[in-house]
Amino acid sequence: MSINVLIVDDDKANCTLIAKTLAPRGFAYATVSSGKAAIEEIAKQNFDVVLLDVMMPGMDGFETCRLIKKNEATRFLPVILVTALHESEDRVKGIESGCDDFLSKPLDRMELIARVKALGDVKKLHDDLENAETVVMSLAKAVAARDDDTGEHCDNIDKLAVQFGKFLELEPSAIKLLERVAILHDVGKIGIPDAILLKPGKLTEDEWKTMRRHPIIGEEICKPLRTLKDACPIIRAHHEKWNGAGYPDGLKGEEIPYLARVFQILDAYDALMRERPYKKAMTQDETMKILQDETNRGLWDPELMKRFTTFINL
Repeated sequence: MSINVLIVDDDKANCTLIAKTLAPRGFAYATVSSGKAAIEEIAKQNFDVVLLDVMMPGMDGFETCRLIKKNEATRFLPVILVTALHESEDRVKGIESGCDDFLSKPLDRMELIARVKALGDVKKLHDDLENAETVVMSLAKAVAARDDDTGEHCDNIDKLAVQFGKFLELEPSAIKLLERVAILHDVGKIGIPDAILLKPGKLTEDEWKTMRRHPIIGEEICKPLRTLKDACPIIRAHHEKWNGAGYPDGLKGEEIPYLARVFQILDAYDALMRERPYKKAMTQDETMKILQDETNRGLWDPELMKRFTTFINL
């Protein structure tokens, strides 16, 4: 599959020169003459690399690059700034705008081809990883959709994760990770037979042994994807207990990853608040009393439980 390049330059002669260099090597391309037009074109189609002239009227290349990198949907789109500027402060300004590389005018054709190909290949690899992650996320949602209650449970934890994460003043990346785990934490249940997973009564000891494998299976599903590597320890540990009585590894106290301890409380809270085939929905007061009793018995991180209680009572 060819690399698709957006050429942004207000000088038509420069656009033509770059296009004539790229086309014979099999690159696809489009050209626009302004930063504003570039932003609009990027919203319409998928590009692998942007060749962006710095000195343009109106929105210059630095500001255009900043807008591309600020957008969640395009922040991984490689941008090469093409410039006749040679001052170090201009290079620093380019780096601060988020650009991935520089090309100096007059352009060296072989260097142009090499740099576009290198960054285009990186973009396609990232897209492949992103597509693989989408498949796993869809699989997790399919597992949750095996009953409507579980699906709503995941959605509720997702919302709680954002709210409680902000209350704890977690980094945005940590909150985003908790949101992912809200969807992915039970993906390992795909490997649990329906006869066990959907059994209305109590599980036998052998059935529990099978059920307790789902965090391990979930980790194994997500582990090959580098984009989900940070989620793996949380998925594996989301059924561990503060007193060491959990599974699958019997982790105790701060051996349990911090975000897993945060997630456990959110998971338990929403599960208690929801009606299930085997129980009625509980009130918030009833739920918080049970969670505190469980904390006193050693199930949850006591300090985090204090913070959660304050959060719920706001």
